[in-house]
Amino acid sequence: MIVFFTLISKILPLYAIIVLGFVAARKLGAQKETLASLLIYTIAPVVVFYGVLTAPLTLAYFSLPLIFFAIASILCGIFFVLGKTFYQDDPTKNILAFSAGAANVGYFGLPMVLVLFGNGALSIAVLCITGIILYENTVGFYVTARGHHTVAQSIGRVVRLPTVYAFLLGALFNFFRIPLGPDIVAAIGYFKGAYTLLGMMIVGMGLATVRWASVDMRFITLAFLAKFVAWPLLITLVILLDKLVIHAYTQEIFNVMMLLSVVPLAANAVAFATELKVHPEKTAIAVFLSTLFALVYIPIIARVFIR
Repeated sequence: MIVFFTLISKILPLYAIIVLGFVAARKLGAQKETLASLLIYTIAPVVVFYGVLTAPLTLAYFSLPLIFFAIASILCGIFFVLGKTFYQDDPTKNILAFSAGAANVGYFGLPMVLVLFGNGALSIAVLCITGIILYENTVGFYVTARGHHTVAQSIGRVVRLPTVYAFLLGALFNFFRIPLGPDIVAAIGYFKGAYTLLGMMIVGMGLATVRWASVDMRFITLAFLAKFVAWPLLITLVILLDKLVIHAYTQEIFNVMMLLSVVPLAANAVAFATELKVHPEKTAIAVFLSTLFALVYIPIIARVFIR
């Protein structure tokens, strides 16, 4: 029980940042559209580049983004098909599919990893997060964009996103051991902090313009099913497969993978829904409720499953 309340006390400051975002939008007139573009096109690529640059060059480590990318894409496809049952000609099915695969691994999960496991687990978390970011900026972005764009327009927008190129550039620098000066490394550190801070603020900013009449309980239920049931189930299957057959990962990797599987719905879902004009209010409500739910859910999972 002490561990449970200790974890909650560590999570609460993140919720304070959501409140700041809400106040900034309501009282200062801050625009979530500007922040969404800043996160997608500037801050996320720098964080991905740094994470890949500093990761150990081992097969076990570099399989992590592939695993998270694959699980995210699979769930996106499953819930897109499921969403068509309820939202045939409504782009809600597109943002549902995006939300099913995405997760708040960066803005929320990364601070949680540091709190629970320390700086030694940072590179593991960043590689897992990279898989989700790559999903969000390729498969997820495409599926969401298809809500209001043609196939050609959607592909064109994906090609212009810089995150994939940042991943490849980071891998190139890492492989050839190209050094970066201390000033550049220090500057990148600022981007990591901004990634968490602004990402949580955009959730609050999205809520500032929400009409609670936009609540869609069917959407919320399906999104929760994907995030809090399907995600940890698939990660558990991966962990069992490795423990019984492959033997590639350490317990520390298992811990990070399990924690990141139960973080809330992605705050980026609000950013992408805003950018592409696909029900940002409905999405913001679901993200907010999942973030509240995670306040209790994460400590329970951490207490039961994480060693």
